[in-house]
Amino acid sequence: MSYEPLSKENHTEQDPARLSHDQAFPHLPHDHGQAFEHLCSHMPQTSDFQVAAEIFKQLGDSSRIRIFWLLCHCEECVINLSAMMEMSSPAVSHHLKLLKGSGLIVSRREGKEVYYRAADTEAAKLLHHMIEKLIRITCPYTSQSESKNPSP
Repeated sequence: MSYEPLSKENHTEQDPARLSHDQAFPHLPHDHGQAFEHLCSHMPQTSDFQVAAEIFKQLGDSSRIRIFWLLCHCEECVINLSAMMEMSSPAVSHHLKLLKGSGLIVSRREGKEVYYRAADTEAAKLLHHMIEKLIRITCPYTSQSESKNPSP
């Protein structure tokens, strides 16, 4: 994603459809010549940022990230996830409850067994992609060993 600051060329004080800096943002102490009207008209609401923060909060625990990553690649029950994670079933269940509450994973019941997998949502797919990218960027030794020894 590239960031390009809004330029004065995109905003002129003479444009009657736009307010001046002082009219649109009387609470800003300085006018730095940037077109904040356009930026703020497209800025999500505070509640939208709160939803995003809640999702990121779910991924603030490395065990939860690992569980989410696993569930992006397979559907699994608590007992098997516990074995894969080398964690107790209650600890894994706690993480699953939080991930499910945030909408990142879904579950299905088959008899007495409950199976979990990543939700088929844009948010879950994006977070999975971000986790894999971050690991490649921040842990290049892991990515290099995986590319030399691909799993079957």
